[in-house]
Amino acid sequence: MDIKVRNFYYFIAGILAILFAVTHAWNGQSAVLPTLHVSAIAMDTRTVFTYVWHIITAENLVFGIVFIFMSFQSERSKIWSAAWTIVSLLIVRLMVILGITAFHDVSALTDTLIDSIAIVIYIAFIILGIRMKKKETMGQYPPVK
Repeated sequence: MDIKVRNFYYFIAGILAILFAVTHAWNGQSAVLPTLHVSAIAMDTRTVFTYVWHIITAENLVFGIVFIFMSFQSERSKIWSAAWTIVSLLIVRLMVILGITAFHDVSALTDTLIDSIAIVIYIAFIILGIRMKKKETMGQYPPVK
């Protein structure tokens, strides 16, 4: 059985996605979600906000597992559409973050800078993985001889 990372870009994207899932959950539990319990927000609104928060955490975790799994695959044609689907979802996610923030408070766009940069870097690694040539040795461990 030949188990080796064949697409290091996907592997890095997977690690980043799992890291994003952990930090998103941590930030939610420690900073964001507790404020829902001390404010005058209706229970159904709190519930919706909480599950939407955790949906993003779960998506990031699933994306990470999928990319790590894909990083070991040798058949690039079978995983190409999955990678582009995730890139599309991430671009839409970024557009929603920026669009809603700009709609409500343009000056708050600077608060989205770190998240926006992280998403763009994440997308870049995925696209580099998609564009990697079949015989390319960069990103493979151990290198093909």
